[in-house]
Amino acid sequence: MPEEKRSSGETEGFTPSSPVKRTLAWIGVVYALILLVLTTYIYFTGSGLTNLGPLLAVPGLIGLGAVSLVSWRTAGKPGKWPAIALAAICWLLALAALPVGIIGLLSNFSDTAVVFGFSILGG
Repeated sequence: MPEEKRSSGETEGFTPSSPVKRTLAWIGVVYALILLVLTTYIYFTGSGLTNLGPLLAVPGLIGLGAVSLVSWRTAGKPGKWPAIALAAICWLLALAALPVGIIGLLSNFSDTAVVFGFSILGG
């Protein structure tokens, strides 16, 4: 049957993914690269990185804000103001989590764990 369609001149149309699906795919690509870096770091040093929770939440928060705006622009749901409010909240949370995550990441590379004048371990 597929040969009959091709011979009669009809071709199967290409339907691209929706913008929301493409946005979610880019978030997945970012997390895949992060996991690649974390895995190779373990292989090269023999120890894993700790205190990365806030830093790993940042791409998801940025992506959730972007997905809400893209969804509003393409499907109209959620409404304009709820989408903007959700994006703003997510991006402000990402902005707040970024310095905490960077301090947590840098705590892996020093014995005294003092970063930017703040003592992470209390000592």
